[in-house]
Amino acid sequence: MSGAGSSTPVRAYDLVLVLGGGNALGAFEVGVYQALHEAGLEPDWIVGASIGAINGALIAGSAVERRMETLRAFWQPTPVGLGVDVALVPAAMEVARRTGAVTWTLGAGRPGIFGPLLSSFAAWTDARPAVFETDQLEATLERMVDFDRLNHGPCRFTATAVDLASGEDAIFDSRERPISARHVRASAALPVTFPPVDVDGRLMVDAGLSANLPLDPVLADPPARPALIVAVDLLPLAQPLPTTLGEVAGRMQDLIFAAQSRRTIARWSAAYDGRRDVSLSLVRLAYDEQSIEVAGKALDFSGPTIAHRWSMGLKAGMTLVGRLRADSLDIGKPGLNVVAAEGS
Repeated sequence: MSGAGSSTPVRAYDLVLVLGGGNALGAFEVGVYQALHEAGLEPDWIVGASIGAINGALIAGSAVERRMETLRAFWQPTPVGLGVDVALVPAAMEVARRTGAVTWTLGAGRPGIFGPLLSSFAAWTDARPAVFETDQLEATLERMVDFDRLNHGPCRFTATAVDLASGEDAIFDSRERPISARHVRASAALPVTFPPVDVDGRLMVDAGLSANLPLDPVLADPPARPALIVAVDLLPLAQPLPTTLGEVAGRMQDLIFAAQSRRTIARWSAAYDGRRDVSLSLVRLAYDEQSIEVAGKALDFSGPTIAHRWSMGLKAGMTLVGRLRADSLDIGKPGLNVVAAEGS
């Protein structure tokens, strides 16, 4: 495989990157992408929900050589050498720091993504019921994403959302319609926290309410060639038992979204059982090591935390790249083959 600075190598399979939702946890996805990028493995198709749609748009809407620069500008992690290794910080101190970061975000918002507390009530927004406004997210995407490249470039892009009125799933695919910053913003419009977004006269909200890991668009209409589907899941299914009220609240959130992924994979595995006309290998890379995360983790955008999640994603992505180099994924088998991320 060639490096990121050279041309993308010719592969006998399509690489599909499926990016789930999780707000600030999305830095893990960037680490996974970095590992693929540095190995010269650029995706042929990106499907994203919520923060996954945002990350996907930043990738698909940037020239290959500028993709990491664009992602760093959006996420602003603490630079290597200036941050603190969270593994060396006493757990109580790190929990306190992260809790403070969540509290700060609740009051001040995240510049470039959403405004401060109750900013959706300001006269200059669209005044739909929510805690924060996200007008600035749309402006950020318009500035950072080349939507002409996203819509007409080599990487297909799909964002998912949910119709607030009907509850129906919505799929915005660059092969079927022009995608704009508004479509991406709609995919990340989690009700109560963020306002719904009007797309073609329909109010759209966060795709995570229906399928936080958006596998359906790929598995309902798979590529013609064999495909490796790398699905990045930000919320863990299994975790230690919670011992505090805050931990219970966080665990409830994990289970609501992670159980969706488990059921989706089981449903499609049954649907593809015995089929020999397609060849799909599915690897789920999950941000499972969350022992140091706090209840409001999705709102912790602090530089050290972002850098830590990014590094965890990079580690997971490098493990996957190693398996690809060792030819241990057996890509090309008929049907849908769910492959353990660690090779177990």
